[in-house]
Amino acid sequence: MYLLDYLIIAAYFVFSIGIALCYSKRAGKNTDEFFLSGRNLPWYLAGLSMVATTFAADTPLAVTELVAKNGIAGNWIWWSYAFGGLLTVFFFAKLWRRAGIMTEAEFAEIRYSGEPARFLRGFRALYLGLFMNIIIMGWVNKAMVSILVGMFNIPESEVFFYVFGAMLLVAFYSALSGLWGVVVTDAFQFLMAMTGTIILAVIVVNTPQVGGISGMQEKLPDFVFDFFPSISDVPSVGGIFVMSAAAFLAYIGINWWASWYPGAEPGGGGYVAQRMMSAKNEKHSLFATLFFQIAHYAIRPWPWILVGLSTLILYPELTADQKKMGYVYSMNDYLPIGLKGLLVAAFFAAYMSTIATQLNWGSSYILNDFYRRFIKRNKSEKHYVGISRLTTIILMIVSVFVTLFIERISGAWEFIMEAGAGVGLVLILRWFWWRINAWSEISAMVVPFIVIPFLRMMNIEFPITLYYIVPATTIVWLVVTYLTKPTEEKTLIEFYRKIHPGGILWKKISTKLPDVESDKGFLRMFLNWIFGVVLVYSILFGTGSLIFGDITSGLISIFAAIISIIIIYKNLQHIGWTKLIK
Repeated sequence: MYLLDYLIIAAYFVFSIGIALCYSKRAGKNTDEFFLSGRNLPWYLAGLSMVATTFAADTPLAVTELVAKNGIAGNWIWWSYAFGGLLTVFFFAKLWRRAGIMTEAEFAEIRYSGEPARFLRGFRALYLGLFMNIIIMGWVNKAMVSILVGMFNIPESEVFFYVFGAMLLVAFYSALSGLWGVVVTDAFQFLMAMTGTIILAVIVVNTPQVGGISGMQEKLPDFVFDFFPSISDVPSVGGIFVMSAAAFLAYIGINWWASWYPGAEPGGGGYVAQRMMSAKNEKHSLFATLFFQIAHYAIRPWPWILVGLSTLILYPELTADQKKMGYVYSMNDYLPIGLKGLLVAAFFAAYMSTIATQLNWGSSYILNDFYRRFIKRNKSEKHYVGISRLTTIILMIVSVFVTLFIERISGAWEFIMEAGAGVGLVLILRWFWWRINAWSEISAMVVPFIVIPFLRMMNIEFPITLYYIVPATTIVWLVVTYLTKPTEEKTLIEFYRKIHPGGILWKKISTKLPDVESDKGFLRMFLNWIFGVVLVYSILFGTGSLIFGDITSGLISIFAAIISIIIIYKNLQHIGWTKLIK
């Protein structure tokens, strides 16, 4: 690192603070501005913010590790979530915007009734806003520590203080500027991070050792370029990435709809729901979420994948546990003066955009659904904004403490997916089936924590654990649903009048509201979901085919993407959503 590198990093931090100062006055008006940008976000800012949040410091390293171990097909572990993401676009984005609430936890008291609803709201506020949130921030901190250790070759204990300093800065501008500052900074940080990763990919792929795309294809075995894994219950003997049929089905057939995971919640939720609720209207909510799915799954991964493939040639000596560090080593070894500083700043940008969202989102739950709901009611907006800022700082401190106890990032991922396994179906059906009640959600959230210890004792590993947790959770919440009282009819009528989701499972309530125009066109919405999935995977595989010189496959995929766009557009018109596309 040279003076120019440090100046670029310093300029990035100054610019980020400048954005926070610009939006601090606006954020201080009220909690609606602080947490939801006054419900006036345009789709492109909301979408960019979603993508930036999922581009954490750990994601390029994680993709590098997947590619280095299993080839391109190893990414199906997270590519499979696109199925659920597109379901959110066409079925749930408009419903979240229509709900008019501040947080996902608040949903409990507009959908359910009585003490169970109040308990669920407070429980979800602390479970998601505090417990899950600090685990997420902990693994992001851990990844940033790994990056700085690899770049500067200094002890992890010393690097930790640099990460703490960066997080302190994030907490400062998040507390100061609210969601407006977060999303505007996200847009800047995402563009900076993507520019940096693209530059790195171009430089590394074209090093003499790699020899460009053609040289890479000559030096690496064919299987690493496959877009799909070999499905077999017989272990590989030639290095080919083999995934058992049970494991592949767990990802493709179960995980995306059954498990809660940040940024890929079934039915939407978390910070994705926050952005949808912050959008200007239903049109902006839908387009923001669609943009997010395309950018997240189809466009953004390729620079990371190319670097991951290159590290197989550049660093063949790395062990399985070290493969993720190939990304950091390639930055350190092959970037010239200036660009190295840009890439380090880009990683800080990726890190800070994620942490900023997690702090703002987590604070919204603790403030709106716990403090204001149960501790101090009917205080001034100035008071609540002040508590929101204090909560942001406290969350930052707690997450730093948790980071000290996280040893394996992938272990944290697996724990979160297992802990949320089985709740996904409840999160989907609560919008479309009147009989779901608060106890359905509560039981679905508790059961995995009872089942997981038994699976550990039997040495059953993820993702096979999903075959046990999901059925057990589903059976329990269905039984609990029918053994407990349904939500009060008054609450159901108010909810349906406000949301009017439509569908046969609401017939008991909708027949009592003949003046309410229910949503229709579910078949076309389902077709939009199918062609949305085709759209995302066509762009993903079409781009990859063009990069690796398979022009015919690439053009066919791009043509399929264009057809999908036309069909989706026409279906939106037929459904009566013309107002969404004008």
